Amino acid sequence: MPLLPDTGYTPTSDELASVQAWFAAYDAYSAKRDIARMADVAVFPLNLISDNSAGDGASAQWDREQFVATMTHVMGDGGDGDLTFESVRTPVFLTSAMVVVFTDSTMTTAGGETQQLRYADVLIKRNGEWAFQTMIQGGWGDNLG
Repeated sequence: MPLLPDTGYTPTSDELASVQAWFAAYDAYSAKRDIARMADVAVFPLNLISDNSAGDGASAQWDREQFVATMTHVMGDGGDGDLTFESVRTPVFLTSAMVVVFTDSTMTTAGGETQQLRYADVLIKRNGEWAFQTMIQGGWGDNLG
C-alpha cells in the first residue's frame, strides 16, 4: 500500500469498506450507463477540476441537468453494451465525513477496447451516506464550459 499523507484522521475498517462499497455501486451504475443513478449519488452543484489542451487548469460547477447531459454524451445511453471497470482505489480520509479517493482504473468496452483512467474524487458523507462532490481528472478542461 502506498504511503498516505498524515491527515490526522485514521479511518476505521468499516469506513474504508463503506467507501469501497460506494464505488462498487457507482461502478455498477457506470457500467450500465445509468446516468440518473450516477447523479443520484452526487452533491450539486458538482465541482469539476481538469486541465485543458493549452496546459492550463480548468474548473466548473455543474448542476444535475448539465451532469446528466454531459455524461450521457460522453458515455452514451447504454446501447453499445456494458462497460467493465477494474479499479485500484486509494482513499485518503480527512475526517470521518470527507475523503479524497485516488483511482487507477481500466475501462473495457463490450468490444474489448480498453482505456486507462487516473482520477480523484472528493466524497462527503451526508445523513450517513457517501456522495461525490468533486471530480478531478486530467484532459477534460476543454469540455467544462
